[in-house]
Amino acid sequence: MEDSTEKLPQPKEPTYQHPVKLDEALLMTRFGLYNVCLIVISGTILAGVFLETVGISYVLPVAECDLLLTTKEKGVLSAISFAGIISSSHLWGFLADTQGRRTVIVPTLFLAFTSSVLSSFTTSFWIITVARFLTGFFISGSSATIYAYLGEFHAKRNSSRAIMGASFVYGVGCILLPLIAWLVINQEWEYTIPLLNIVYKPWRLFLVVCSLSSLVCALALLYFPESPKFLFSHGHEQETIAIIHHMHRWNTRGKASKLMLNSLLQETEAEQTKQRREEAANAKSPFKLLKQMWHQTAPLFMGSYLKRTVIICVLQFGIYLTSNGMYMFFPDILNRIAELEDAGVERITVCRAVYATRVDISQVAQQGNATAVQDASGAVCHQKLDISAYEHTIVLETIYAVGFAVIGLIVNAVGRLPILLFVFGVCGLSGILIVYIDLPLLAIWFYLILLTCGLCAGVVNACTVDLFPTNLRAMAVCISLMFGRLGSVVGANFVGVLLDSYCELTFWISGVLLIVCVVLSFFIPNIYSRKVPEGRISVSSR
Repeated sequence: MEDSTEKLPQPKEPTYQHPVKLDEALLMTRFGLYNVCLIVISGTILAGVFLETVGISYVLPVAECDLLLTTKEKGVLSAISFAGIISSSHLWGFLADTQGRRTVIVPTLFLAFTSSVLSSFTTSFWIITVARFLTGFFISGSSATIYAYLGEFHAKRNSSRAIMGASFVYGVGCILLPLIAWLVINQEWEYTIPLLNIVYKPWRLFLVVCSLSSLVCALALLYFPESPKFLFSHGHEQETIAIIHHMHRWNTRGKASKLMLNSLLQETEAEQTKQRREEAANAKSPFKLLKQMWHQTAPLFMGSYLKRTVIICVLQFGIYLTSNGMYMFFPDILNRIAELEDAGVERITVCRAVYATRVDISQVAQQGNATAVQDASGAVCHQKLDISAYEHTIVLETIYAVGFAVIGLIVNAVGRLPILLFVFGVCGLSGILIVYIDLPLLAIWFYLILLTCGLCAGVVNACTVDLFPTNLRAMAVCISLMFGRLGSVVGANFVGVLLDSYCELTFWISGVLLIVCVVLSFFIPNIYSRKVPEGRISVSSR
């Protein structure tokens, strides 16, 4: 498919001395190295969020005996990072809309890295739970805001493609998760730290490695400016023009004539967001700050925006409940199936395998030994994951990477609705069929398909960016992803509660919920249009 940016007129000596719209000015910068760098950084940040929040799923099976974790506690620990994200996403959304996207992203990445490193030195369930909560609290600042930041460096016609490009980088980055886990966790060394009274094992180092992408991206963003659309909507016209000239020089590598761009056409959103920024800056007390946050959020649940907000939030809830909540126990379940296959079992359903390999953690505690302890039922606490757990998760992340690439290529041609219907429908049916399949390998593949519903997250985020104006966009994405993270929390906890006793119900819930998402997809505004709407609806927070 041809790149739409190649069809733009490229005069040898542009003389755009008359005011133009910001969207037109962004098209003049062309698509080049600057955009690619932003897409790679944004995708790496998204992958870093995945590593920080989902990487714990590889730790739980091997840290089970070190931290004396029950299945319910595994569910809590799986969900706690998402709970941290939920508790702070509203705050970060407000600050991103009033203080700046980059102003939020960079500091929170540094803080997330710090809290993640500290979590690797914890010694009990409650301490690591608090540390992982703080990691989620800070990583939330970049997890949603980065979509608005990236999209606002691009014109409307290219923003969806840029976001899907970042999603592709995210998918490629996620492939590294099982590879890193395999290289780090399955090592046999351990180091005693008497001062902290802990034995530092590979799973602890793995937590640190997962946080490195946050540090790298924070350092990289120090060399990039604030979003041009944010600056312009807040009255900083000359700074916006300077960024456009800088982007043009990067993308043309200084070979094209300089843009003669001196002014931009003011848009209706500028005055509203300028007033909101001034009010937020003058908010000295916590009460006034909360009041401003309410004024920033309330429009999303009023008038024509109410329907949009509700639909987007429910879709994100369903996506994350399955793709994250069910994923958190994926390596553990694969490890259990592999254990039975090694024992000679050839035909067994996933749920029967779960029931047969339950570990009595109370007996492990009585043993006082965290090294491959076997309980009365024959289940074993392992210090390593079976190789098949890594192999299948690599396959899953590869499917994500390829899926994001394909969606990025076809989204403008086929539209967003067919993509949502296909992915939601196939994944929902797979979740239901898992319950009845007694061939372990086939059941695992259906499990993989169920988890690929996360491919819809990028499409729904692209819809969100287009459905809301600049002054509400970051808050809208943050609120929708807050509901998505809530789905992750609910998913991980209900799996932790139900898995050992009501495994079949666990898969039925996720499958039916995705079928509901199929129906809701028809009601997304403008979902039948293959082109991004030209107009933006502005609304006052009053």
